[in-house]
Amino acid sequence: MAVGQRTTRQREAVRRAMDEVEEFRTAQQVHDLLRERGDQVGLTTVYRTLQAMADGGEVDALRTNDGEVAYRRCTTEHHHHHLVCSRCGRTVEIEDPDVHAWTQRVGAQHGFHDIRHDLEIYGVCAECWAARS
Repeated sequence: MAVGQRTTRQREAVRRAMDEVEEFRTAQQVHDLLRERGDQVGLTTVYRTLQAMADGGEVDALRTNDGEVAYRRCTTEHHHHHLVCSRCGRTVEIEDPDVHAWTQRVGAQHGFHDIRHDLEIYGVCAECWAARS
């Protein structure tokens, strides 16, 4: 939990919901899931809790094609990237040390320090590709 945030019933409901979903979800989608389950949690609380979880490293966040931020608990504790199906949202966690080395090298070439990066690769998964009409 983020520093300065006390545990509340609403925040715990958001955390439980994130434990139960495998794909990336926007705050609105998490809010809808909570409402369907009968949890009374305001949309603002969902946004704030998800952002605090992302800031604390409890969930990963990525920007969708619509420009919204989506969140997901990841199974990998260390730095990784995501391969995301642009149709169904299926996500595969991937690791590639060459990407990290490349970002460090490019940053150093341009005089940057404390280099960080996020990488999401979008495509169509095999199941969606097979089902296309």
